[in-house]
Amino acid sequence: MPIQLNAPWTTATYVSFDTETTGAYPLESEVCEVAAVKWKDGKVVDEFQSLACISKPMSTFIIGIHGITNEMCEGAPPMGEIIKKFHAFIQDSVLVAHHAPFDLGFLALEMERAGMKLPDNPVICSSLLSRKVFPDFPNHKLQTLIPLLGIQQGTAHRALDDSRACLQVAIKCMEKLGPETPLQKVLETQGHKLYWKNYSMNDLRQHDVFGLLVDAIETGKTVEIGYRGTSADHKRPVKPQGIVRNPDGDYLVGYCEREKRSKRYYLNRIASVSQLLV
Repeated sequence: MPIQLNAPWTTATYVSFDTETTGAYPLESEVCEVAAVKWKDGKVVDEFQSLACISKPMSTFIIGIHGITNEMCEGAPPMGEIIKKFHAFIQDSVLVAHHAPFDLGFLALEMERAGMKLPDNPVICSSLLSRKVFPDFPNHKLQTLIPLLGIQQGTAHRALDDSRACLQVAIKCMEKLGPETPLQKVLETQGHKLYWKNYSMNDLRQHDVFGLLVDAIETGKTVEIGYRGTSADHKRPVKPQGIVRNPDGDYLVGYCEREKRSKRYYLNRIASVSQLLV
């Protein structure tokens, strides 16, 4: 059944989801766990969770964040298999995630790798929505919102428990807006339109300039980029580390060989990318 944007938000089916990853950026890192919780008619009706097989060992630092070890991922299904089940699970649902652009970036890449069409489901970011609905809270991290909103605490930074908490945050926000509030108004309240298509990596691959950045990340090579600064264009050698597709502006994170530090380079200011260097 098509999602009715003009109907009260209470009439929709919601899927709250979360990923745990081996690092900060798609292409450079992988999904090691994905989970989702489905809510309909005022209650949770289904759940989905799976660890994923990874191709490279995780660092001690990353393991310390979510507690998923390399051994736990051994023998887990490949993401190509998991993503198809996830895609089926989210059908006809409004999607919810905390800091949704992060998860959308990783999952959109996996869908494209599996040859799947990106969904067109509406997406709610519970972080963005909570900022608008509860502006006086000290911050809007998930672990801060859980006690402030009286939500049951699970295991932090594990995908299923974070999906459950994220769902409850979104519901608390929508309840504050009122039960008769149309879903369209909820989406407008969060302040950003989040579309899966805006997280496509295939679109970047086909771009004359940005496609070279994607290739450099996948091959671990350094490129020379022409970057439009505040007063002039500058060329600099950069080792691309990741591309972040963000509603406030897509950007490249790369290690600047000249300044010996990682920096952020907004894609709309990258004028050129040279042939790959050694």
